[in-house]
Amino acid sequence: MSDFKIQFKVFEGPMDLLLFLVRKQEVDIYEVNMTELATQFLEYVEMMKRLDLELAGEFIVMASTLMYIKSRELLPVDQQVEVEDEEELEDPRWELIRKLVEYKRFKDITGDLQKLEFEQEKVYTRRPGSIPLDPLPMENRLEASIFDLIGAVDEVLQRYNHREAAKREIVDDQWSVSEKIVLIRRRLSEAGRLNFSELFEGNGSRGEVVATFLALLELIRLRHLLASQGEVFGEIEIIVAPVDMQRIVPGEPVTETVEAQ
Repeated sequence: MSDFKIQFKVFEGPMDLLLFLVRKQEVDIYEVNMTELATQFLEYVEMMKRLDLELAGEFIVMASTLMYIKSRELLPVDQQVEVEDEEELEDPRWELIRKLVEYKRFKDITGDLQKLEFEQEKVYTRRPGSIPLDPLPMENRLEASIFDLIGAVDEVLQRYNHREAAKREIVDDQWSVSEKIVLIRRRLSEAGRLNFSELFEGNGSRGEVVATFLALLELIRLRHLLASQGEVFGEIEIIVAPVDMQRIVPGEPVTETVEAQ
């Protein structure tokens, strides 16, 4: 794997991943299954490592905390009481839930402020003659998170794992992320929008899938593309962002190579 790393600024924290997993359980935060949550959290951490994404140290700390909570909950009830009496500390499960509730409240507030800021920018800062390719690209749709994208690409990679194992072949190729950026932009400029899975059609190896995914994340980071869903955890659609949303970041050429695995 190359040294190319993506740090997705919006959804990079472990608390964001925990909230994402709680929503997947479709339960109230206070009723979440901590054992299942810990298992799923570790699975996503492993997915991010396989994709060569840059992990903040807080992910490792949170993983350790969750494993400790999980180990306590797997103890027989009488031993759980003994552990609590010996430690005389606040239950780490409830401490984490309290932090999750506070963080969710914070995210809800900042999300509302960001929506308001974006609406104001559309009114006051649109450049003359600037017309979005799609006037209302996110109308009645949800923005897909980095964790939605990671879960979706992991499903794609699983198919390639089975395919390459069946062929018993090692594909000797390497793919430039910058080349994939050009290809994705070309395809989207022609189509306007594509389902997430369509981006990987014709990819011949896991390495090419990873290169395509890293290129997609870079284009989303720069707001050249948007990832949306019609419903929570639904099919992900990739669309061209309105011109006014796109960011130009000089001095950030992407030339690293992702090799087949």
